[in-house]
Amino acid sequence: MRWILTFVMFMFCFTSFSTETNPDYSPNKKRLLAVSTTNALAWSGSILALQYVWYQQFEKSKFHFFNDGHEWNQMDKMGHMYTAWQINNLVYQSYRWCGLNQKKSALIGTGISLGYLTTFEILDAFNAKWGFSWWDMAFNSLGSITYGSQAYLWGDQYVRFKFSYHNSQLSKYRPELLGKDFNSRLLKDYNGQTYWMSFNPFRWSKNESNVPEWINISLGYSINNQLRGDGGTYIINHSKHNLTFEPYRQYYLSLDIDFEKIPTKSNFLKVLFKGINFIKVPFPAVEFSNNKLHFHPLYF
Repeated sequence: MRWILTFVMFMFCFTSFSTETNPDYSPNKKRLLAVSTTNALAWSGSILALQYVWYQQFEKSKFHFFNDGHEWNQMDKMGHMYTAWQINNLVYQSYRWCGLNQKKSALIGTGISLGYLTTFEILDAFNAKWGFSWWDMAFNSLGSITYGSQAYLWGDQYVRFKFSYHNSQLSKYRPELLGKDFNSRLLKDYNGQTYWMSFNPFRWSKNESNVPEWINISLGYSINNQLRGDGGTYIINHSKHNLTFEPYRQYYLSLDIDFEKIPTKSNFLKVLFKGINFIKVPFPAVEFSNNKLHFHPLYF
């Protein structure tokens, strides 16, 4: 839940810095000051806000570790990886706007992304309900390094992480855990979330292709029927009948659009495309789960 809140905060802070780039990539001191100040305020302000809005309601404890690698079939870990990638993206783009070269921007973005998310792990470490999770740190690192390495080496992203959501219809059985309305379900119901790895394999070839760069293949991961964090079977009495929920993993193959690769001269469209490129576009999809294939005419 917290990683989505974190990402939204950073989206608002950095959207204004991504409207144009400095073609000469010579450092602009005024922009550097503005971006660095915004970084500091976004980091400290969001941490303080969540400390008093989120963490304040839970019991405190001494610094301790917590092994949560088995929970939610690693869907929450996909969230950590996705958030780290997106934060790195926002920071990288903002420093490119300042005129720094791709290597410096990539290193700064990776450092800020990892440092910021590590702050959350430290806060968790003093919380009786959670603790410092090495699993979280591993996926934070994976997401940030995936973005940072591509930006550092090529100044581009050949592989993007994206997100989609649909109503799983399961929250009605455990609304206190999975959410009571759209906003809370978006944050809490992992059964309705899907994380995607989106790429165009033809871009990796040195030969020219007739396939536009903005058309991508997308590999997705999600879960279903999981009404408890530990992944165990959940049985509930509903309308005088026992309903049994056995959680399982879902893997998807679909198409996607990389909006930032769509050629346009419009500054408005460039800003819009950057702003929506973290979302996976609904397309037909093939699902593999429980050793069976399923076809979805349109998957969200």
